[in-house]
Amino acid sequence: MKEFELKYGCNPNQKPARIYMENGGDLPVEILNGRPGYINFLDAFNSWQLVKELKAATGECCATSFKHVSPTSAALGRVLDERLKKACFVDDIEGLDDSPVASAYARARGTDRMSSFGDWIALSDECDATCAKIVAREVSDGIIAPAYTPEALEILKSKRKGAYNIVKVDPLYTPAPVEHKQVFGVTFEQGRNDFEINRALLGNVVTEKKIPHSAETDLIVALITLKYTQSNSVAFAADGQAIGVGAGQQSRIHCTRLAGQKADLWHLRQHDKVLGLQFAEGIGRPEKNNIIDIYLSDECGDVIGGDVWRKYFAVRPEEFTREEKRAYLDTLTGVSLGSDAFFPFDDNIVRARKSGVSYVAEPGGSVRDDIVIDTCNKLGIAMAFTGMRLFHH
Repeated sequence: MKEFELKYGCNPNQKPARIYMENGGDLPVEILNGRPGYINFLDAFNSWQLVKELKAATGECCATSFKHVSPTSAALGRVLDERLKKACFVDDIEGLDDSPVASAYARARGTDRMSSFGDWIALSDECDATCAKIVAREVSDGIIAPAYTPEALEILKSKRKGAYNIVKVDPLYTPAPVEHKQVFGVTFEQGRNDFEINRALLGNVVTEKKIPHSAETDLIVALITLKYTQSNSVAFAADGQAIGVGAGQQSRIHCTRLAGQKADLWHLRQHDKVLGLQFAEGIGRPEKNNIIDIYLSDECGDVIGGDVWRKYFAVRPEEFTREEKRAYLDTLTGVSLGSDAFFPFDDNIVRARKSGVSYVAEPGGSVRDDIVIDTCNKLGIAMAFTGMRLFHH
């Protein structure tokens, strides 16, 4: 297939719309089901690059959940413990421990379920039936993978009344080294960002504390996630997954705060008070996400105040106070943080520490690097300067 006609572009008024190869060659994808749109393909091609690169860097199966051309998370295919399974709404999935690709997607989707609502999915490896069963019950726009088992394909084709978007990508396809895009009728040209992110990139540790091997993996997850996130961006990672992504903010401290807030919510959703919530009969999965989000916010009275709780819960939950949440978060350590550009002030480090950050990777190069390093040393944080910016637009 040399080109594919799209229903419309970013918005319904933007016609005509299509994808095609300028060199006249075949597209590197096969559409197995549905009719993906313009934004779907932007998500598909960016998300596929992320998982392909992350697997090459770590050697582990991985998945990502994308919304509006940025990842909500990316995760390696590691077994989930029982608490995380429940927090990710997959504790009832049989065979999950035996499917790395399903575990990877369960983690990626479960990281920021509010943002992942209606996501585009990318898998580094063949989609199996276990993974397809998770996808089938989530609100999602489509999926891209190098292969699908016959059973998985059958399950996915039944989604959205048979209209679910399923794309198969050629895993051997490599884009040209120079890429182009148009804005306002003007053509931009640049070399493709094929910079390799690996452990060697983390060799320049500029703090007193050093970075262990396990944290290096998490920093690689964070940095590769950032490489395909709309800038400015910061990502928090733990146990092989991005647990908080702050994307598209003009100020770096706002990136750090946003990513930190999402990472905090990821941790808090695994607290006994949240795992023990007893929802009212008939509350669906998307509604549970919204209720949990409000329950963990300063507006928790909207779901547990007065008699309103009866609408959402079978048993009225206790309030999860701000002091209780802060005390819980203060026990966290070992979180990794990546930034797509240098930190101009140490306020980013101070905020990151409140979310359990112990390891940082950023390009360096600020006139205040010495202040940032000093703050890391005072807080017991290890930091590596990568020397490489990762802006993506």
